[in-house]
Amino acid sequence: MTIPVRTRIAPSPTGSPHVGTAYMALFNYAYAKKNKGDMVLRIEDTDQKRSSIDSENAIMNSLKWLGIEWDEGPDKTGKFGPYRQSERKEIHARHVQILLDNGFAYPCFCSSQRLKELRTSQIANKETPRYDGHCLNLTKEEISQKIEAGEKYVIRLKIPTEGKCCFTDKLRGKVEIDWKQIDHQVLQKSDGFPTYHLANVVDDHLMNISHVIRGEEWISSTPKHILLYQYFGWEPPSYTHLPLLRNPDKSKLSKRKNPTGINYFREAGFLPEAMINYLGMMGYTLPDQREIFSIDEFTQTFDIHRMSLGGPIFDLSKLKWLNGRYLREKLSEKEVVARIIEWKINSKFIQKIIPHALQRIENFSDFIPLTGFLFEENPTFSHSQLIGKINPDEAIKLIKICEWELEKIQEWNRNNIFFIFQSLAEKEDYKIKSILPLFFQVISGNSVSLPLFDAIEILGPDLTRLRLRKALEYLSSQGSSLSKKDLKSLEKEYRSKYGNRVD
Repeated sequence: MTIPVRTRIAPSPTGSPHVGTAYMALFNYAYAKKNKGDMVLRIEDTDQKRSSIDSENAIMNSLKWLGIEWDEGPDKTGKFGPYRQSERKEIHARHVQILLDNGFAYPCFCSSQRLKELRTSQIANKETPRYDGHCLNLTKEEISQKIEAGEKYVIRLKIPTEGKCCFTDKLRGKVEIDWKQIDHQVLQKSDGFPTYHLANVVDDHLMNISHVIRGEEWISSTPKHILLYQYFGWEPPSYTHLPLLRNPDKSKLSKRKNPTGINYFREAGFLPEAMINYLGMMGYTLPDQREIFSIDEFTQTFDIHRMSLGGPIFDLSKLKWLNGRYLREKLSEKEVVARIIEWKINSKFIQKIIPHALQRIENFSDFIPLTGFLFEENPTFSHSQLIGKINPDEAIKLIKICEWELEKIQEWNRNNIFFIFQSLAEKEDYKIKSILPLFFQVISGNSVSLPLFDAIEILGPDLTRLRLRKALEYLSSQGSSLSKKDLKSLEKEYRSKYGNRVD
């Protein structure tokens, strides 16, 4: 009997939709459709502090913009729901209890301080940081006493002490990982929510996922997942670990070095057809070697064994070249006009701008010089105007802190943006008016533009953060930059004033 092909993507709604999510979604979609199967969209929102419905909606909207559709998900009826992990908490808790009852998991009462000291000691001794099994052999009586005393605890997975985990990867063949390298994974946090690893396995099984196609960073976690399948007595799915997208310098694709938000490319004026075409070229070539193809053409010819294991380079200049070809070769002039209007020359977008522009224009010809930066990918900087009355080193510091702080905003609105700048001025001992000229330049390339906080709200998080990084790159090209030592020192100072950064 042939098992129906079912793939899934399981993004976390904790920020802007990432091109890596679209990359994985495309190959899961193509594999499912080529094999007459279904693809599931499951929202992995177990990180309750960082997850948001706005991020969830942004993920779904961005995938639909690219032309990637799913058969089951939070917005579609399906017999395997619910499709948000936060709504499956009772299901996960039942399965954690099964593991506890069968001796495959155990409660751990170690404090965060002990775990921190353990990690520090292991790193100092050049050992792989992992849990040392301190609570593994607690008796039932000791466990009961600790729970009755109100001690917080997590549930950890019991790992074999000897041997290897062996599994087959569709692209890589046989993979072997020594169990001694595998940590005693936390399965359930102290708040009762499952971790990714437990929820991932339980939900994949209960949703009949036949093929797990994900990034190669999960290879080291696969033994934990296979072990859970064994403990539950289930058949594991087929695994395929795709190579990760890379920056031109071969490092892992990161928003620190490249625009990575799908919404950035949408707001910057890229065509979704070109974007999905480019993602399809990442580590894969069609049998006839053609460079331009639709998502349907990609799916019809897709063969996962043609994937290359070399890290595909996400090159913005090549994407722009491909987008230009689409504009010239795939669209008529009439269609290009329609796409530009749909992009930003439309009443909905202009209406956002008008209330702020009206106070600053006297005729229509003033409108473009005042608001043109909202339609640009990047503004043009002038060193003297960018710096103004703030010395370059201090300007870099303020811009960098602003970048880190804006990354923390979950609801992108004027009030939250204003609060970031107000806090920045206070903690860095400035009057807020004295730092605004710097950021007027960073955001618009002008000393005067629309009200700064309204302009940032209209630009959105992806374009705003990119402009901050571009300003830093510009200052660096002018001889002012943070050395690695300076950056490390600034990060330490930042944590003491603002708290931890958001990855």
